[in-house]
Amino acid sequence: MLFLSLEIVVYLATLKRPDVYEQSDHLKVLSKTMTKQFAVIGNPIEQSRSPELHHAFAAKTGVDLHYTKILAPLDDFENAAKDFFAQNGVGMNVTVPFKEQAFALCDQLTERAKIAKAVNTLWMQDGKLYGDNTDGQGLVAAIQALSWELKASRILILGAGGATRGVIYPLVQAGAKQIVIANRTLARAEQLVKDLKDAVPQTQLKAIGLDQLTGEFDFVINATSASLTGDPLQLPENLVFHHAYEMAYGKPSSFLDQAKQRQVPSTDGFGMLVGQAIEAFSIWNGVKPELKDFL
Repeated sequence: MLFLSLEIVVYLATLKRPDVYEQSDHLKVLSKTMTKQFAVIGNPIEQSRSPELHHAFAAKTGVDLHYTKILAPLDDFENAAKDFFAQNGVGMNVTVPFKEQAFALCDQLTERAKIAKAVNTLWMQDGKLYGDNTDGQGLVAAIQALSWELKASRILILGAGGATRGVIYPLVQAGAKQIVIANRTLARAEQLVKDLKDAVPQTQLKAIGLDQLTGEFDFVINATSASLTGDPLQLPENLVFHHAYEMAYGKPSSFLDQAKQRQVPSTDGFGMLVGQAIEAFSIWNGVKPELKDFL
């Protein structure tokens, strides 16, 4: 849960907000002289906590901004994003299912976005649309905040989707020695390893099926949708691990339940959520809030 100090709560209560947002033409942003406009775009979007986080960051750092949610049509992300920036939008976060489309829309990409082939952070600079992927940095920051050691670590990641693709490069940068990707469809995990191995030659990458889970790891990271869909995810007894990280947050997790039964240190993905938001806020505003202030 996000705990805010009294001064932040008071500040948020006094923030100037537009009175009306119209969604029929994607977004009509009411212009303001000083306040910078930001948004998170997705479909669905009502569950997003990004506005809450960014207004809290603004209160802590003194940045004058307003941050809202945009529900974009599933078949018209591009126009929704372009409309926002045409209305003097400064920066935008992108959530499911539009991260790959955001990647394709950008004129300039950071190295980690190129490797991930997905973008969750957009901003306009000198007439060009820039894109970054801060998900992996958010995960690394959250793990480091727990004083869990990533250097020379052996990591097992469950799932081979976009979430996994976005975190591998930052985990390697943080010192991971070995990363094993386990997926129900082995071919998808193998393709991910093939796509990324040249970008991270210093780290051993390996693909296995979910039915091949065995061995000992410093970390097991659940990047599957099992905790969101309620599907069972059974970890075999011969799989030994010393830390467990669930990327999902705010819902019961059989993955975390099994980690707790084994008395393994574990946590959900709220810290990652805050960490990736802080990274985006820093890119846009040139000031970086402290992660520990919001956990």
